[in-house]
Amino acid sequence: MTADSRAADRPADSRRPDLSSAGPTTADPKDSALVRAARGQSVPHAPVWFMRQAGRSLPEYREVRQGVGMLESCRRPDLVTEITLQPVRRHGVDAAIFFSDIVVPLSAIGVDLDIVAGVGPVIARPIRTRADLAQLRDLTPEDIPDIAESVRLLTAELGGTPLIGFAGAPFTLASYLVEGGPSKNHEHTKALMHGDPQLWHDLCAQLAQISGTFLRVQAQAGASVVQLFDSWAGVLSKADYTASVMPHSAKALAAVRDLDVPRIHFGVGTGELLPLMGEAGADVVGVDYRVSLTDAIERLGGRYAVQGNLDPALLFAPWEPLERRVRTIVEEGWAAPGHIVNLGHGVLPDTDPDVLTRVVEFVHEVSAR
Repeated sequence: MTADSRAADRPADSRRPDLSSAGPTTADPKDSALVRAARGQSVPHAPVWFMRQAGRSLPEYREVRQGVGMLESCRRPDLVTEITLQPVRRHGVDAAIFFSDIVVPLSAIGVDLDIVAGVGPVIARPIRTRADLAQLRDLTPEDIPDIAESVRLLTAELGGTPLIGFAGAPFTLASYLVEGGPSKNHEHTKALMHGDPQLWHDLCAQLAQISGTFLRVQAQAGASVVQLFDSWAGVLSKADYTASVMPHSAKALAAVRDLDVPRIHFGVGTGELLPLMGEAGADVVGVDYRVSLTDAIERLGGRYAVQGNLDPALLFAPWEPLERRVRTIVEEGWAAPGHIVNLGHGVLPDTDPDVLTRVVEFVHEVSAR
């Protein structure tokens, strides 16, 4: 039986509405399964969404992005709204993730950069000296009115489905700025961190202001949850993370502390850093696929909700082993104060969208209480 046929067999009132035709609803996203799970409250089923669910795995995304550069697509409210809604319509996920890129706020303050297809962010003038730092300044809401407009448009369409706002964490942004682009070894980044600690902290403090403001603008415009992505933090030791990174991530997360929105903190390869990432100011700690949820929950001492952690590569496996793994993740997640089902990293470009839809349905079915 296909995902579509299983959905069609359900009573109409048990299915999520088609947002392409339905108008706004009066439901409150704060009452949604995802927000409740993030707060450690009871839920009717485990909520599920996927990192990079809005993007290149969807044919409808590739169609609307034809001839439009990545940075431009992130600054056009019409495109941001359409792309963000696409996976909610298709998969029935429990949240939308705001379509953007972690370097958008850097571009908004005038940093000369480009997002190169197949490469990632490329910085024209890397920051490696005190003089280079002058290209950064504070981000203000006036720099990104389109971001607030996109969020308002989305929340009007989403109704009771929560929107997750996001920003890149100071360390990951610093790595791109110092290396000049993606890096496997982060040699320039670590050299600056240890070779000129004052410059490093000044750089990260500026980036914390930028990330925090980007999160705050989204939350004030209506995002119900925010996520801070620290994609490269897993390359650090506990000592380096504690001394040189954690204070700046804490500052970024603190920017929305008064707005009553749950905060998710996620990194890749951060199994050894999970408790520190929670202490930085998270309500939910994201767990990548290298650590079981059981181990992660134990390391976190049951103090935080968790998010994760299906290996994105398993979406290419036959359904039987994939189903077993998803079931295990759901069962492991019940031991935490709250659990948001997700991948342990982003959706891979060649993923079959129908498999994602089937995973969402299965999570809802197996976790229903």
